[in-house]
Amino acid sequence: MQGLKIAVVQSQLYWEDIDANLNMFGEKIKAINHHVDIIVLPEMFSTGFSMAPSRLFETLDGKAVKWMKTIAAKANAAITGSLIIEENGHYYNRLIWMRPDGSFEFYNKRHLFSMAGEEKVFSPGDKKLIVTLNGWRICPMVCYDLRFPVWIRNVENYDLLIFVANWPDKRIEHWRKLLQARAIENQCFVVGANCVGKDGNGIEYSGRSMWVNCQGEIEDEIINEEKTLTATLNEESLTFTRRYMPFLNDRDKFEIVKGS
Repeated sequence: MQGLKIAVVQSQLYWEDIDANLNMFGEKIKAINHHVDIIVLPEMFSTGFSMAPSRLFETLDGKAVKWMKTIAAKANAAITGSLIIEENGHYYNRLIWMRPDGSFEFYNKRHLFSMAGEEKVFSPGDKKLIVTLNGWRICPMVCYDLRFPVWIRNVENYDLLIFVANWPDKRIEHWRKLLQARAIENQCFVVGANCVGKDGNGIEYSGRSMWVNCQGEIEDEIINEEKTLTATLNEESLTFTRRYMPFLNDRDKFEIVKGS
């Protein structure tokens, strides 16, 4: 595998203002002055964590997805983040994995945040997404999924977990510890992208976007500021960890069934 360079764009989001967010992220991405392989944006990066999908939804032909295509092509990098998508009469908190050639795949957030009523207005996903880049197997997830280790369990032999989120400051220590735990138990790198500031519901975010190595150590973290974090992942530490501590060889086999 080649080394993998990642840029995580941590920013305040303009509440329910798609154009303002696309313009803002476009400028921040343009300011990245070196090549990266992946650009990671927060959850619902075009609107903020809004429970008004009927007003804010887009389709896969909408402006935000077209914007992702343009940005990926200009940056010659994959770009990922989630947004509100309507399809076949259902609304999804959908993560898009956009490649520079305009092809893409997606993951619909499985675990909907009932404390905010997300399950009342969005439909859940039921399939994990594994993408490959530079020989790396990558599993992207969305926010609340982080709390559900059975769903995340590394049965696909992925090398990197990515979480895009709107994770509030009042539970930020959960975010930090769970990102580390997911790295340890799955013997993989973990990248978390969060936002900062205050949203339209008055909820405060302190960011703490970070990357964690495959032994669960935080390598870099951004706190309470708009900034782009960059990380370079290397195969050697991943191979070393899995060879000398081969815990994944002893993982359980199981089947996931839909919860009640």
